[in-house]
Amino acid sequence: MSQSSLQPKAVFDCFAQVNKIPRPSNHEQQMGEFLVNYGKSLGLETLQDAAGNVIIRKPATAGYENLKTTVLQSHMDMVCEKEAGLDFDFATDPIQTYIDGDWMKAKGTTLGADDGIGVAMQMAILADNTIEHGPLECLFTVCEEEGLSGAMGIEPGFMKADYLINLDSEDEGLIFISCAGGASTKATFHATMESAPQGQWLKLQISGLKGGHSGDDIIKKYANANKLLVRMLAALREYGLRLGDIQAGGLHNAIPRDGYATFCIPQEQKEAVRTLINVMTAEFEEEYSATEDGMNIVLESTEPAAQVLDKTTTDRLITALVSVPNGVLAMDQEIPDFVQTSSNLASIHLVGSDINIVTSQRSNIMSARKYASAMISGVFSLAGADVEIGDGYPGWKLNPQSPLLTITVESYKRVFGKDPEICAIHAGLECGLFSLKYPNLDMVSFGPTLRGVHSPDERLLIPTVQMVWDHLLELLKNIPAK
Repeated sequence: MSQSSLQPKAVFDCFAQVNKIPRPSNHEQQMGEFLVNYGKSLGLETLQDAAGNVIIRKPATAGYENLKTTVLQSHMDMVCEKEAGLDFDFATDPIQTYIDGDWMKAKGTTLGADDGIGVAMQMAILADNTIEHGPLECLFTVCEEEGLSGAMGIEPGFMKADYLINLDSEDEGLIFISCAGGASTKATFHATMESAPQGQWLKLQISGLKGGHSGDDIIKKYANANKLLVRMLAALREYGLRLGDIQAGGLHNAIPRDGYATFCIPQEQKEAVRTLINVMTAEFEEEYSATEDGMNIVLESTEPAAQVLDKTTTDRLITALVSVPNGVLAMDQEIPDFVQTSSNLASIHLVGSDINIVTSQRSNIMSARKYASAMISGVFSLAGADVEIGDGYPGWKLNPQSPLLTITVESYKRVFGKDPEICAIHAGLECGLFSLKYPNLDMVSFGPTLRGVHSPDERLLIPTVQMVWDHLLELLKNIPAK
């Protein structure tokens, strides 16, 4: 299968255009300009708000003018993760895609189908005047992956629709009608840097883990590189460890795939430390044998550093990182096999003499999310860190009387002769924020199948793009009349 033969061709052609444009979170200016120019080139009403969100309005197809207005929505930005050592700049370099069987992937980086494929579907619909639909608005938001600030910044009245179809879900055949809310909890330890003692300097590095989305993939029990690293550091304290540096994890919404720490130990402990790391590596491989097949843990000599963290701060830091909850905290009591509450130890970075830690908590129950954040805050506060809990974003509550859901299900059954699955998602969707400013907006979310999102293993199941496209077009021409 060649890229030029992919179907629907219009969607994949648009996706190729999208992947030429740099669009990291908080840096979507080029993408915003591209979409504004795209809408205007089609002769359509195009607006951009103060937050950077773009909306393009398309009149109804002839004969469908009496239908209620529908907004199609996706986000411009993408998670920028790459394989360790890859020479790639997300601020300038286009995503390099390739085909592997039925999957589209990127060469060493995130693919950007989250949510570039949603953007591409909207672009294709805007450009095609043969598609049957009522009045349409296509909304492209900024900064979904970093705090949903675009959705937060939308003012009442920017959208004029009755229904919203969010194109940011990752399992074809699933219709999402509820999502988790979330918040980040950040901690900072202030260390005193001391002159490094004489001894053997070593670098402990973990890489090759699967990573993934810290909401959608948290139930899969993937290893967290930060947790593995600090477990090893905790065991090394009895060998006289003096910590020189720690750099682990990345984005708040990604399960950490790699990280490293450098440290000094007494020269006579070198072989004992190597033996311990070998033993713990074998234990980790056994512990995660069902979920991790690329785990790589390396201990090697490294150049001496001039300074180390003071011992008191090091002990408090490591104890807190070992103790802080991570992963699934509670399963939902009503929805089978659905995560209710979770936390992700996302990143640990020494900057100067400060150790900055970022965690994120999610739950579809606000009180449970607040309690999870309070737990994480309590652990770090007791260890002497400064802690800040972010404002976060709300969940999207189930609307059991949703007319749009009924139409979405009926359209799916007509196209495929079977029922879709109706479910909630543990990831955050912008629908929760939209519901605050547009309380009467009826919403659903669906999309093609993606795997490995928020990691360089991100991949798009090509046949499901055509399926979602067919479903979407059937749905649009069956929106109720005003």
